[in-house]
Amino acid sequence: MAEFPEYELAGIEVIARGIAIEGGKVLLCQAKGGSSTYLPGGHIEFGELGRDALRREVKEELGLEADVGRFITAVENIFTQHGKPHQEVNLVFEMTIPEGSEIKSMEDWISFKWCDIRDIDSANLLPARMTGLVKSMSFDRKTA
Repeated sequence: MAEFPEYELAGIEVIARGIAIEGGKVLLCQAKGGSSTYLPGGHIEFGELGRDALRREVKEELGLEADVGRFITAVENIFTQHGKPHQEVNLVFEMTIPEGSEIKSMEDWISFKWCDIRDIDSANLLPARMTGLVKSMSFDRKTA
């Protein structure tokens, strides 16, 4: 039997995700070789607050200090992973990273990119509800 993290065996994940918008573009993450994208972030560890988890994940994955702003919403998602039903609860926050920072993954299995919000429909952003959420965001101080 393959080894899976405990949260995968539980079937429910709680994830902190950030929407970072700069100059009309949103920061997206993608598993290398994958066809879908998702918002940066990761699993909330036991005893950790969502904002703290998001800051930690951005530091681990991008090597950058994120400024995590207001809580936006929770997005639930049910899907199949490794052939089994799975559920996640995404806590979504506003997020900014230092302007002009180099966007380079610190982990070899994922990549990051800025996606023009006008092209977000073709980014295959998951969960799908995130697409409309990104479109509705108006906190980008550079384009608002």
